[in-house]
Amino acid sequence: SSSMTFMGKIVANAHALTGGEVVRVLQTDDSRGLDPADAEARIRQYGANSLPGAKSTPVWAIFLRQFQSPLIYLLLVAAGIALWMQRSEDAGVIIAVVLLNALVGSVQEGRARRSMESLRRLSENHATVIRGGERISVPAAGLVPGDIMLLAAGDAVAADSRLLEVRALEVGEAVLTGESLPVKKSTRALEADTPVMERANMAFSGSEVVAGRGVAVVVATGLETELGRIAALTGSARELPTPLELRIRQFGRWLAASAVVLFFLLLGLGLVRGMAWHDILMVAISQMVSMVPEGLPVAMTIALAVGMQRMARSGAIVRRLSAVETLGSTSVICTDKTGTLTRNEMTATRIHLPGDEDIEIEGSGYAPKGAFKQRGQEIDPASDPSLCRLLEAAVLCNDARLLPPEDSGGHWRAGGDPTEAALLTMGRKGCVDADALVSDWPRHAEIPFDPEARLMATGHTNHSGSHRLVVKGAPEAVIELCGAVSAKGGIRPLEKSDRVEIERAVENLASRALRVIAFAEAEKALAGDNGFAGLGKDFVFLGLAGQMDPPRLETAEAIRECRLAGIRPVMVTGDHKATGLEIARLIDLAREGDLAVDGRELAAMSDEELQRRIGQVAVFARVQPEQKLRIVEAFRSRGQVVAMTGDGVNDAPALASADVGVAMGLSGTEVAKNASEIVLSDDNFATIVKAVEEGRLVYANIQKLLLFLFATSVDEVVILTGALALGYPLPLEAVQILWINVVTEGVLGINLVMESAEGNAMRRRPVPSNAPLLTREMARRMVVMVSASVVVTLGYFLWAVSSGMPLEAARTSTFTLLALCQWFNVLNCESSMQSALQLRILKNKWLLGGLLLGGFLQAVVVYAPEMNRFFHTVPIAPLELAGLVALASLVLWVEEAGKWMRRRAAGLAKSQSPLCEPSQ
Repeated sequence: SSSMTFMGKIVANAHALTGGEVVRVLQTDDSRGLDPADAEARIRQYGANSLPGAKSTPVWAIFLRQFQSPLIYLLLVAAGIALWMQRSEDAGVIIAVVLLNALVGSVQEGRARRSMESLRRLSENHATVIRGGERISVPAAGLVPGDIMLLAAGDAVAADSRLLEVRALEVGEAVLTGESLPVKKSTRALEADTPVMERANMAFSGSEVVAGRGVAVVVATGLETELGRIAALTGSARELPTPLELRIRQFGRWLAASAVVLFFLLLGLGLVRGMAWHDILMVAISQMVSMVPEGLPVAMTIALAVGMQRMARSGAIVRRLSAVETLGSTSVICTDKTGTLTRNEMTATRIHLPGDEDIEIEGSGYAPKGAFKQRGQEIDPASDPSLCRLLEAAVLCNDARLLPPEDSGGHWRAGGDPTEAALLTMGRKGCVDADALVSDWPRHAEIPFDPEARLMATGHTNHSGSHRLVVKGAPEAVIELCGAVSAKGGIRPLEKSDRVEIERAVENLASRALRVIAFAEAEKALAGDNGFAGLGKDFVFLGLAGQMDPPRLETAEAIRECRLAGIRPVMVTGDHKATGLEIARLIDLAREGDLAVDGRELAAMSDEELQRRIGQVAVFARVQPEQKLRIVEAFRSRGQVVAMTGDGVNDAPALASADVGVAMGLSGTEVAKNASEIVLSDDNFATIVKAVEEGRLVYANIQKLLLFLFATSVDEVVILTGALALGYPLPLEAVQILWINVVTEGVLGINLVMESAEGNAMRRRPVPSNAPLLTREMARRMVVMVSASVVVTLGYFLWAVSSGMPLEAARTSTFTLLALCQWFNVLNCESSMQSALQLRILKNKWLLGGLLLGGFLQAVVVYAPEMNRFFHTVPIAPLELAGLVALASLVLWVEEAGKWMRRRAAGLAKSQSPLCEPSQ
């Protein structure tokens, strides 16, 4: 409608107006542009064409934010109590742990601010404009609505603009729309409801001119551009706590409540026994402090850091530590198609010659290697004149070039339009010597590709004066120029039956997710200025070529791994719905009954309907940035943990909003990388699956660590509380308790997170986001391990005291026995299923080293005279020490019996349902 008004920074629905109407609304001149004074006035009134930078957060605020966790609160309370009790060693260890954890967390902060800064930097370039009738270069920030902007190949588009003139203009919009191919631009007005990715008469800020030239009028700047709208979405995306952070908070609250209950329980026991108020208070506070596994935060940080290093070796670079575990909990992966599931290399895979069976072309990418096969048998293209004519046409009517490995970093790459490069590769695979052909038939004229006519034409003349006019384009447009057809028997008139056969062939190729291109040829010169209208109707139809961006070879296997692991892969692509669905079927991402939904259909759905139907959707096609946010929220509302992949500016909001944002390292923009937690160095979906496996290993190791640390803390509490309740003296001195914590938690616990995979991580369902950190299975195992350790250690102490053994000797033996029990328990914690007798410890050299170091240090404490005085110990006779080792080993045998029963139960369950094992 010409009634649209200029609103300062944007012209609403500029794509629905003619170029002249937009110029009039903006009060500018398409030949002279704005007057410099008018441009200055507009920039003062409406602001610079730039995106606002993110507000910086002070370093001290980032540091203090790391303390917002119930476990950290409990540790700080424990440190305060330890200081009040004059146990400075305990307090020092706890405070050091808390500070180290906060320091590591602070380094990972600031992701949203960096994302906004990258978006802002996209507009820091220059633009060529006409002002006052002169052609000048101005900073992109100085553009205003109404500026007449000149576009040429290689230019970055600096503001949203309505195109006024185009000549073979192609613009790459992948960073905004996700569309893998350049967009052919035109000037005609479109319907008002045309989606952004189909607005061929617009050039958007952040896109890049790939080919041709154009003239455009700026209609929106700054935050009013599509780029600015995405920046606002990215800035408003909430960074939710990860599943691990939520579980730690829940565990911290539970631990705090347990410590308080323990405090009052011990206080009551002491009062019942008639102990002095001060003495029982000291014991209660001491045990309350011992209840807290102070080594947990640092050990968890180390576990995540180890996972980060392992992921990096697999090609996944982690930018935020907590994302390591979150990826392991992922239950839905929303993945891009182009370059992630596919190779991002257009490949001609099929040829149809009129009246003949289709020819398959092997090979992928731009390397000119691959056989031609028909009916499963390899054929020689040079022996088929009709095939050779089509291949020659594909090479002649072509503006691309192929870059050999020595010129392009080790492998063949496309120079120019990927579609044309694929056709050039097809010709070179066949009977065409491209260099010789172009030399024999040099181009003398051309009509560039016209998106409205959907055709391209080139005229060639050889040295003898013969002419050759080649046309390629959409099949329905090419066939309208043809009066004859090239078939097996030679050239003959084009009949109605030929048209029907060609239409069926087009439908067949399109159903295979192939982009179909037709070729025709005439023996005449290209002359005149009437464009395609002057070509005539005397062309010979040569045939069809179907091309696609083929799936990566490893993608189907990675999809299968996802399904076995209980993870649902979903495609979110900027390409057409039919193309996306067919690729999804090829790699088994979409199965019978799965749906494909495009952006328009998604926009028509309410949130409730989307949540209800999203379980059936395998492909989301041509979606807007805000719609990707809706997809993430819809999955999350169903309790899913969502990983989102992306590479463009349009992906940034969804990457920031997802539980785990995964950006492409090779093709991804800085905006996408800074909005994500993980960057793939090879842009490969299979790498995501490997990273998921590493994430699951990290979570499993954290659970092993938690089981061990908590069992150790509970051991001490129950042993000391039991002795107190039974009227016996305390079996351990305070300094011995501290030493146990150092030897077990410090030397062994951290090394437990270095455990390697057990081989079943990807056969388990993802851990639900609301699952507790300490599961029922872990609690049952802990009860068994603690019970065995308490029975052995407390039982021995009671026997030793009752039999008249000196208290100092009884405490030394009990002290050593408890350390031995914990060493056997660390072997128990290596696996919930596999036997420790399989010597898994030999695979974890860190843990083996920790056990040897722990044994050496314990021997020093027991046998060194200087240490005897400090730790209140006496030497233990070798025969007695052997008996203590045998007694402590009962802890191992009890758990081995439990593992045997669990393996037997798992074997029965697997025979009934072999898909996934239950999560620990």
